[in-house]
Amino acid sequence: MAKRNKSTKSMQAVNNESNSISKMKMLFYWFIIPFLFALALLLIYALIAKINVFEKAKELTNQGQEQVLTEEAKTNRLEEKVVSLQADIQQKESQIDKLQTEIDNSSQSNEALLVEQQRLLDEIEALQNQRESSKRDYAEIVSTFEKMSAKTAAPVITNMSDAEALRILTSLKPDTVAKIYEKMTPEDAAKYTELMTNQ
Repeated sequence: MAKRNKSTKSMQAVNNESNSISKMKMLFYWFIIPFLFALALLLIYALIAKINVFEKAKELTNQGQEQVLTEEAKTNRLEEKVVSLQADIQQKESQIDKLQTEIDNSSQSNEALLVEQQRLLDEIEALQNQRESSKRDYAEIVSTFEKMSAKTAAPVITNMSDAEALRILTSLKPDTVAKIYEKMTPEDAAKYTELMTNQ
């Protein structure tokens, strides 16, 4: 019986040891390994992001401590800031002047373009008026030839340039053209007929 109690006690001791070992393993597997893995990932991220972990730690530890600056150091810092801001202001003013010059130049070139555009529009209008006027004049000439007798119109047309004679003949009514051809020499009538058919 004493042996059985000893073996039971030794078994319980072994069970207690294995239980404590398995608890250690669980702690190791569930908490320590994931913590180390997460820590490694954070360090890799900090390396990729170029974050100096030691400087950050130093900042965090020094954050609670008050930094005492003397009045002279504060004044020097303020003076440096004022000088820096004045330099920035001068740089911005020079940029503004440069942009204002560009705006002035572009507005002058726009005005020149507008003047040129107006001149071209006036020229187009004058040419259109001239064309309308020449159309009216030409219509009057054609109307005059329509009213003229064939005997009077035939010699006038033969004395014109071929281009003008052809232009007038093509604008006249076919009956009027036939009457004019009757009063022309056969050679002239053939010439103008050929010109009209080749047109």
